Amino acid sequence: MNEQPKHSRRAFLKSMAAASGALLLSSCTHATSKKPNILFLLADDQRADTIAAWGNSHIQTPNIDSLVENGFSFRQNYCMGSPHGAVCIPSRAMINSGRAYFRIDLGLKGVETLGEILRRNGYKTFATGKWHNGQESFLRSFEEGKAVFFGGMADHTRVPVADTTSDGKVVNKRTAEKFSSECFANAAENFLKNYREDKPFFAYVAFTAPHDPRNPPMKYRQMYYKNRPPLPKNFMPQHPFDNGQLQTRDEKLAPWPRSENVIRDQLAEYYGLITHLDEHIGRLLKTLKESRFADNTIIIYTADHGLALGSHGLLGKQSIYEHSMGCPLIFSGSNIPKNKSSHAFTYLLDVFPTVLNFAGIQPAADIDGQNLQPVWEGKKSGVRDAVFLAFGKGQRAIHKGPWKLIRYPQINYTQLFNLQDDPDELHNLAEEPEQASRVKELMNLLKTRQQKFGDTQALSSANPRPMKIDLSGRERKPDRHQPEWIRKKYFGEEKRSAGI
Repeated sequence: MNEQPKHSRRAFLKSMAAASGALLLSSCTHATSKKPNILFLLADDQRADTIAAWGNSHIQTPNIDSLVENGFSFRQNYCMGSPHGAVCIPSRAMINSGRAYFRIDLGLKGVETLGEILRRNGYKTFATGKWHNGQESFLRSFEEGKAVFFGGMADHTRVPVADTTSDGKVVNKRTAEKFSSECFANAAENFLKNYREDKPFFAYVAFTAPHDPRNPPMKYRQMYYKNRPPLPKNFMPQHPFDNGQLQTRDEKLAPWPRSENVIRDQLAEYYGLITHLDEHIGRLLKTLKESRFADNTIIIYTADHGLALGSHGLLGKQSIYEHSMGCPLIFSGSNIPKNKSSHAFTYLLDVFPTVLNFAGIQPAADIDGQNLQPVWEGKKSGVRDAVFLAFGKGQRAIHKGPWKLIRYPQINYTQLFNLQDDPDELHNLAEEPEQASRVKELMNLLKTRQQKFGDTQALSSANPRPMKIDLSGRERKPDRHQPEWIRKKYFGEEKRSAGI
């Protein structure tokens, strides 16, 4: 075999090295430009002020706190509202469609969902936990489902779940063997540990905590019974007027008038559910950190809406006060600022275009959500100038700047709050003569936003209902999901307040 000249070999080796370098550079460029994975964590009924890192010193949420410290928080985030008492249904429909609930079918019929779009654009879509918008929309959205709960609520110790297959079948129906938060975290953790495909994933993890029944494991109950949380600053024994929603299922979970001891016990149980949920979120975050996906995954933490739990004499989410429509929203991941926040007005439906933006997908022009990335990049101070809120036929609100106006059409009543001075919505300024022009201005803005979102509800009634109502001693019956000890504690010996 003839030997090549030395200079020819040097040239050959040099060209190979250059080619290898170009290949390596190409590989690295491809790796860094790869679409990010999305881990979406959704709590159920978690009000925005139940995060230690956001200022609540009475609750333990170390893992959610870590998301706050390593991410960007939106501190004025809202669920837009609901046509009925099951607020979770429209809330989740808005998250998964990017549209106001007035403009969509709540089963997402005829709407291309977030999971469906990502799936069509090369993402592996996986889900576990609660889906309250119908099986058909779930099967379109997710290639794989494990421990899926097709319902609204259940005893956390006996959640009916099923799995789904890529060809659209619902299989392996069963009762979960673990507490809800553990069950759903297990399914998500198994997905992360066993995922081997090259394409990015969208993992939708929808917990049922801290929705009632408020029955956290004993350890988490006792930790707050020993040092019960304080009452909310806007605690009231009863709501001061009939907002049309005072006798819903949620409101019957404690007797009227609300006693301080009963509300503090229910807060202890609620906080216990959140801390237990936080522990399993921590397990998921640890699994992700130790995986090959750690550097290319966006984590989103939010909840479908808030909850009253004693505020304004209410227990549920069927109002448009801050405690019931406000909810957490945190983004964490590479290229997202750490330990930063904004008070820009945001909705849950903004998650839809923001996730599509991560994936490099242009959303449809007719959605109502806004991409939030320009806010954390400092390119915009906000994405809207006001927030419109609505519940059923009886409550409408507009929030602009520090001012929030709430209108109750069925009783022809108006509230006006300066949330900068009065964040707990206690001092109604609507009848103050100096606020007359402001009330008029905000009412006009409210009507404009109603038109924008397709809300046809009139803002006054020719035959208003009476405002006053006293529910003291009103009979209550527990729903079928409440465990025996809660039935005994809150529906039997109603004066009992000691922790069980």
